[in-house]
Amino acid sequence: MNDQPAQRPTVFGTGLIALDLVVSASEGGPVHAWAGGTCGNVLAILSVLGWKSFPIARLNTDAASHRVRADLKKWGVQLKFATCGPATDTPIIIQQILRPNNGMPRHRFSWSCPHCGSWLPSFKPITVKSVEPVIEHLSGAKAFFMDRLSPAALLMAKNAAERGAVVIFEPSARSDPAHLAQAVKVAHVIKYSDERCAAVSGAMEGGSATLVEVKTFGSQGLRYRHRFGADVSKWISLAAVQAPVLIDTCGSGDWCTAGFIAMSCSMGAEGLRRGDAALVDS
Repeated sequence: MNDQPAQRPTVFGTGLIALDLVVSASEGGPVHAWAGGTCGNVLAILSVLGWKSFPIARLNTDAASHRVRADLKKWGVQLKFATCGPATDTPIIIQQILRPNNGMPRHRFSWSCPHCGSWLPSFKPITVKSVEPVIEHLSGAKAFFMDRLSPAALLMAKNAAERGAVVIFEPSARSDPAHLAQAVKVAHVIKYSDERCAAVSGAMEGGSATLVEVKTFGSQGLRYRHRFGADVSKWISLAAVQAPVLIDTCGSGDWCTAGFIAMSCSMGAEGLRRGDAALVDS
């Protein structure tokens, strides 16, 4: 009998990791400062779900980065590669929770200071030079997540895929067409919101690595298709899970992404292929 504990699967990720300043819907309520951004949320959730999560980021010496790193550390996120150079300011996003008369919470995001109107620090990608020492550590990773494209992100995604990891790409901002074409060639899973783009060009076509394509529709659920058989499947729809108490819907998509990775990617790309549609449908 093997009494050794199961090894935790490892995920690396790069993209938007920001300081979220969340303004309560209640007048006079406190302003909360939390780690956020798509990449930050997905990696923190996976850590909570039992994965070893390694963000590759430029969280260096500014005050916002200290708060972000402290919050990520609280959830068990591994910060060994979170302080890549060169130093830059950590992105800051103002998130205001609004509660209209119908009671359905919605959000307003701002990238400028509410007092002086000046722009807050924005996302800056990691550099190729700074991630070269990280690449050797990608061996054994089961998943690699990216939501913002850059030469360094694509370099790591390609290396992670060559080492057997599932590459998950979640486009959340306008991408350079050349970078997008490279991402489609390497990403096994592509997930995007209907609010942000109608489709990802090249996904599921010849030359792409895409095995699963997911398109979300907020409260209307999602649909997905896969390419495990000889042909691309038809779109399959899934209804949204209804929450018993609705407080804040922001981050639901990140939970969806992390849940998919946790359930379907723990055995790497080969495991995803072997499990095929049955693994995804579960």
